[in-house]
Amino acid sequence: MSPLLRRSPRKNPADSLVTLVGKPGCHLCDDAEAVIAEVCAELGARWEKKDITEDAELHSKYWEQIPVILVDGAQHDFWRVNPDRLRKALGG
Repeated sequence: MSPLLRRSPRKNPADSLVTLVGKPGCHLCDDAEAVIAEVCAELGARWEKKDITEDAELHSKYWEQIPVILVDGAQHDFWRVNPDRLRKALGG
């Protein structure tokens, strides 16, 4: 088989980190947290939550997009989280 036709191995979801950037009292952030918690529990991925009101760099970068979802530090989604797309990004 040609090297160009080989699929890269699936990554292990447990090696990934999902970061939810949001703020307290944000209903979209609460919705995103529920989806992230469910998908990460299902796949064994780690996740964390960061408060945009406590981080000037995150605030200047993402304020108009919260909630923002990062996968391994790269922006994955904002405003709404698609669980199937998140599963795929995590290798599940």
